[in-house]
Amino acid sequence: MMNESIAQRLRYCSTLPSLPAVAIRIIDLANKPETSMVQICEQVSLDPALSAKFLKVARSPLYLTRRAANNVRQAVSLLGTHASIMIALSFSLMQSFRENPDSKHIDTVRFWRRAVLCALACRALGEKCGLKKLDDLFLAGLMQDIGILVFDVMMPEEYAPVNQAATDHDALLETEREVFGAGHDEVGYWLLKRWKLPDYLALSCLARHSLTQEKEAMSRMAGCIAVSGYIADQFMNMGNREMATHSATAAKEFLDLDDDGLADVLDAVAMSLPEAESLFDISLLDSSEISALMSEARDLQMLRQLKKSRELELNSQRDALTGAHNRGYLDSILEREFELSSRHGWPLSVAMIDLDHFKTVNDMYGHQVGDAVLISVVRAVQGVLRPDDIFARYGGEEFVVVLPGAGLESTLRVLQRLKDSISSLEHFPIKGEPLRITASIGVATHMDAGQRFERIEDIVKAIDQAMYQAKNRGRNRIEMWRQ
Repeated sequence: MMNESIAQRLRYCSTLPSLPAVAIRIIDLANKPETSMVQICEQVSLDPALSAKFLKVARSPLYLTRRAANNVRQAVSLLGTHASIMIALSFSLMQSFRENPDSKHIDTVRFWRRAVLCALACRALGEKCGLKKLDDLFLAGLMQDIGILVFDVMMPEEYAPVNQAATDHDALLETEREVFGAGHDEVGYWLLKRWKLPDYLALSCLARHSLTQEKEAMSRMAGCIAVSGYIADQFMNMGNREMATHSATAAKEFLDLDDDGLADVLDAVAMSLPEAESLFDISLLDSSEISALMSEARDLQMLRQLKKSRELELNSQRDALTGAHNRGYLDSILEREFELSSRHGWPLSVAMIDLDHFKTVNDMYGHQVGDAVLISVVRAVQGVLRPDDIFARYGGEEFVVVLPGAGLESTLRVLQRLKDSISSLEHFPIKGEPLRITASIGVATHMDAGQRFERIEDIVKAIDQAMYQAKNRGRNRIEMWRQ
């Protein structure tokens, strides 16, 4: 609920823009499901400027009408009853605000540039998502931030520093709520409700500003309105990668639109700019800015695709349960490090770790507890190792550590810390006392202390033998392989 102090100031504010008569009559038609085409024609024809706009719209590529309209009746017939109402409202409401002389501190030219970009983006998003009432989306996008202008005419001196200090749109809303107890979303909603716009259009003011709600709770229309603001900000802030990232994130999260889908929307908005400038008598972006934006969008898309590919590659190298490297990655790393060690004479140490009595854990407590133990052990071990060390799940409860450049002496120190970190862990089954587990470790070193192996397979065989020797000698210990 809106702050009562703001609500009272709104009720008694004498400087709020008033609707032109034609807009009032069209809103009345919008609220009547039985409105006929003749009634719309009559109201539009009463306003020569609006009539001219209608003819221009009907001939515009934005609306893809197949026949030229020579009069208002033909234009309304081509556009359809509902679309005609929404188009008439878009022009009359925007004109009402643009002609308002009471705006004090807001850059109204920039505001309406952004509003038209929001409207175009909202319409393009709806078309991409397969929605039907695209003109509703256009009007909703156009009006979603109208509360900013209301704040400006209602309390210009108080609002100016808040508006001017905001670094972006979301920051502005947050500051408004802190300072005034209400944001321009609530103020805009209040005004559109006062003007008796249909509820779903008045609610457009709240769509972008309610992104904390669950994705599933948002309608597709609300999602389009919310994302359109981020796309408009991207157009308004050339070269700002953060803005581009925000729009991509919002498109994916709230409309499940991937990078290719978003690129299509950006293309559609860019292509519609010249027509929108002509229809609304407003300068949006010049051709060089549009080219720069599309180039930036393609570059960003390529970067995201490369990042996604890299993430997929990294995930393919990891064990799904524990997050340790998997066996396939281990095999390739062992081959590479063995070849480097042999060629340059660098030491290479490899160790095999086997968790003691792990089968008993699974038998007594179940595999869910066993899985939790494995995950905890991997986290503990990774906290001990260096960034260049490789830790991989070999199979079951067996793991292998690869320590490039580490001789036997330093390796034994690392493995001792590793063994102690495992044995110090406490695991908590659902029932019973805390559980502790130990590890038996076998280690072999290549190109150090006179030790050299001919093949990597020989090292793997050696650490396996050393690990079993550790188990046979009492477990929870480290054994070095000796020739």
